[in-house]
Amino acid sequence: MIKVANLSDIPEGGSKLVMVDDTPIALFNLKGKIHAWDNRCPHRGSSLADGYISDDIIQCKFHLWEFDVEIGCAVANSNLKVKTFKFEIKEESVFISQ
Repeated sequence: MIKVANLSDIPEGGSKLVMVDDTPIALFNLKGKIHAWDNRCPHRGSSLADGYISDDIIQCKFHLWEFDVEIGCAVANSNLKVKTFKFEIKEESVFISQ
């Protein structure tokens, strides 16, 4: 596992973009719960970390596709999934599996 951020780096209701090797990963802090997703929207590759963030939906700014944070898939089509990453939180730091 590799350390990618401190919890304090990810604002509540916000995101932080990190890189692991050549992969952009969006870390979201929603209601105090961390989520780690591939930062690229599966539609056209736009940044999800720059999207519109609510308590349970991440919306891509490019074409407004919405993704459910709990299940990591498009609201309109559950077959369209966002890649998620396993992570651990240790001593206020976020670690991603490589």
